[in-house]
Amino acid sequence: MAKLIVLYPRPTDVDAFEKAYVEEHEPLVAEKLPTARLVATRIVGAPRGEPPFYRMAELHFDSMEELQRAAASEGGIATARHAIKMSTGGPVVFMIGE
Repeated sequence: MAKLIVLYPRPTDVDAFEKAYVEEHEPLVAEKLPTARLVATRIVGAPRGEPPFYRMAELHFDSMEELQRAAASEGGIATARHAIKMSTGGPVVFMIGE
């Protein structure tokens, strides 16, 4: 299994971010990346104060090859661009895990 991990810094407007995330981004992921299984997490705390990230998305794929195909696809690129556009609190962090 492989996964794409996306970390979003705390947005400047939490309510606007949540609205965009739930109403625009999650449906976009489902439409453009149908082989991904999305696990979305809202970060609510950290042991040492304010967490550095507000949201984490994990997109699970059956293989690294499937992740690479999805990420390189037109839908994958559109989804990544939307994630970057939504992130008003700073740059989005993209990571790949196994």
